[in-house]
Amino acid sequence: MKTFQEFVSEAYDASVMSSSQIRRTGAGGRVGAERKKTAPERRRVKAVGGGKTAPAKEYKPRKDIGTQRQTSTRVQQPEKERGSAALSPKEAQRKAYLERKARERGEKQATSASQLLAKKKKAEVSSEYKPQKASGLTTQERKALYKKGEKTLRDIILAKTGKKSEKELKHKYTSK
Repeated sequence: MKTFQEFVSEAYDASVMSSSQIRRTGAGGRVGAERKKTAPERRRVKAVGGGKTAPAKEYKPRKDIGTQRQTSTRVQQPEKERGSAALSPKEAQRKAYLERKARERGEKQATSASQLLAKKKKAEVSSEYKPQKASGLTTQERKALYKKGEKTLRDIILAKTGKKSEKELKHKYTSK
């Protein structure tokens, strides 16, 4: 049998500690090793110009680093009441029949864990909603078209009022 001193010297040996599963907490109370990728490893890229791309900015660290999350958000919650697995065949058949009838009547019940855990009702999209069609123009082209329209509007207003510049008008018609 080993003495306590022998046990401690063996357990906290440098070679043993390096291969140990136990790790110190990282920066900001992070648990485990940092797994941040280097710039060449990152797959997300942004357009730099001239047909070239560069790695996108790295994400900011999360605010909840080092804090413990609730178990209810991490672990799937039970979907059925306790002891429901141990029903006799006849009871299981009766329960299935009742559930089927409830479904036929149109009664809905929470089945998945996400539905059981959900507190807020999901926003329903109106059936009348139609997404806006893409114009097919680039941002620069859209801005140029918008400015052209504003200039035309300004010219029409100046012609109707008999003024020479937009400064003479009481209200400006183009945005600065």
